[in-house]
Amino acid sequence: MAEPNSSTLHKARPDEPRTGMSTTLPTASELHGKTTIADGVVEKIAGIAAREVPGIHALGGGFTRTIGAMRDRVPGGRATAGRGVKVEVGEKQTAIDLQVVVEYGISITDIAADVRDNVIGAVERMTGLEVVEVNIAVNDVHLPGDEQDTDERRVE
Repeated sequence: MAEPNSSTLHKARPDEPRTGMSTTLPTASELHGKTTIADGVVEKIAGIAAREVPGIHALGGGFTRTIGAMRDRVPGGRATAGRGVKVEVGEKQTAIDLQVVVEYGISITDIAADVRDNVIGAVERMTGLEVVEVNIAVNDVHLPGDEQDTDERRVE
């Protein structure tokens, strides 16, 4: 039996498109349709996961929290789980930005690491998206006894 010489064989380079029959089979989800996940869904999951971490007092910057508090007071208004969260969602990956207020006396680096772990775990588990980054901006520190009594009015 004669061996084929190198001039008759063509080795495909990795950057070259394959011709002929493909051995890759489509996944079950590709056969039955496409799933898309809205940015708001990822925002809510990330917001809930961040709030679960001990030491997180609130999410959002000062202005965001003020507008949110006013919206919560409107009849029929309710707290938004995605407040203080911005995301970019692609087909397979997502990036998340969080604005947080932390409790006084707790290590911010430890809280940030715990928030990242919890957010990444929750988003990846629930959506199947790869979380490529979680950026955390600490906007404020909540001091003990710094609760504002919303029923107290300066003018009657």
